[in-house]
Amino acid sequence: MWPFGKKNPEALNLPIFVTNTLSGKKETFIPIKPGVATMYSCGFTVYSQAHIGNIRPYVFSDILARTLKTSGYHVRRVINITDVGHLVSDADEGEDKMEMGAKREGTTAEEIAMRYTNLFMQDLRLVNLDTNDILFPRATQYIQEQIAMAKTLEEKGYTYKTSDGIYFDTSKFPDYGKLGGLSDADIKEGTSESIEDRVALAGRTRLKEFTSEKRNPQDFALWKFSPRNAAKRQQEWPSPWGVGFPGWHLECSAMVRALLGDTIDIHTGGIDHIPVHHNNEIAQSECSLGHPFVHYWMHNAFLTVDGQKISKSLGNTVYLSDITARGFHPLALRYFYLQAHYSSTISFSWETIAAAQEALTRLWRLSATIQNESKSIPVPHEIQKRFTQLLHDDLSTPQALAYLWEILRDEDYTPKEKLGLLETADSVLGLSLINPPESARRRSVDELPADIQTLVKDREKARVAHDFEKADTIRTKLQNRGYRVEDAEKGAFLTLISPDPKS
Repeated sequence: MWPFGKKNPEALNLPIFVTNTLSGKKETFIPIKPGVATMYSCGFTVYSQAHIGNIRPYVFSDILARTLKTSGYHVRRVINITDVGHLVSDADEGEDKMEMGAKREGTTAEEIAMRYTNLFMQDLRLVNLDTNDILFPRATQYIQEQIAMAKTLEEKGYTYKTSDGIYFDTSKFPDYGKLGGLSDADIKEGTSESIEDRVALAGRTRLKEFTSEKRNPQDFALWKFSPRNAAKRQQEWPSPWGVGFPGWHLECSAMVRALLGDTIDIHTGGIDHIPVHHNNEIAQSECSLGHPFVHYWMHNAFLTVDGQKISKSLGNTVYLSDITARGFHPLALRYFYLQAHYSSTISFSWETIAAAQEALTRLWRLSATIQNESKSIPVPHEIQKRFTQLLHDDLSTPQALAYLWEILRDEDYTPKEKLGLLETADSVLGLSLINPPESARRRSVDELPADIQTLVKDREKARVAHDFEKADTIRTKLQNRGYRVEDAEKGAFLTLISPDPKS
């Protein structure tokens, strides 16, 4: 078997193709250093709880990391924690989100950061990221590195000073906007849902918030001065330019360099990061270093709720805790994400998560049957190579899932061959296929508590008597107690859908 992090023999000699946002093309992954892949993923701003749209980028990057690991690469991976400097506006205006969160909850920025970092990490573990293999540096731990990079840019003539901070002059970097192919026209127009127009819309919003002291609308803050005529900030540090705090964009460049090196293989994030944050990272990094910053940029598309963008004003924000509170397993959310390609917009609804839960539960049961029939002895087969090729083709998870279902249902393959495929799939998909949760196991009636057995027997009597209204009422009672009912030729089976069924 090849658990997560171990090499998959079927994958070792197969090329990996990824879509590089920088070129707009699918390219063969070739690491800077043979056998090693360096990977940085833009992290979460820990001023509030992460919603399910925030979590999607980390499942996407986890699938990428697993694909690399099972192909023999040693993956050095970083996800930053933004605990300072992220203003409510990409135009470097407005309040710092951390300070705003502290005021909202009547506590300190440090407490806010700790509280929501812990919740974020808990969510990542629930959707099966192996967080032990990832560095999670906090922006406040790398203030001196950020100051040093800003100082280098100043010495090289890329900065200027305004009344509120030190800014990067994008006119001195001719390649500004190369990520996503932005032009001046792109920045000024765009309203649709395509990636290109989303990028343009973000740029257009920034123009509307154009600070008069900026030389160019795209210029961005490297260091912000603490306001003079306002309450003292909770988070501020001395610098060569005065007391203040770093701009949001600077932290990623500084931490990449400190933890992974001057140039890295892969940088991931959401498509909303393309027009501003990631183009700013490129500009400041390449101007300070004098050479390319990242070889492969990869971006995931948005998650919507019932077809609409997640927004507190719309009242459609959904958290992982909301999903588990309704009795769904957290891995049902992971399965839901994998049903769409990472570059495609995916729409969440309670119907779609219920369907994902049902499909995953059936997959777990099928896996248990195959393990029993194969006596847990896998046999290599060409089907493992085909599955791996699908994942190596720009992480084609929808096609890989469809192929997995196709083979598992095909009677031409033996249980041992199917088990080999399941182990290969589990090493990359991370759906606990080999060791499904106890709640996924079917329970016969005689395994259940006495009162539940009574309900099941009463329901069966109602079914035999064709009293379907009563049978449905009892089914609802069982569902409310945390059990899903399945009717079979030999009687009913129940599956635990809530970890703590209540009376």
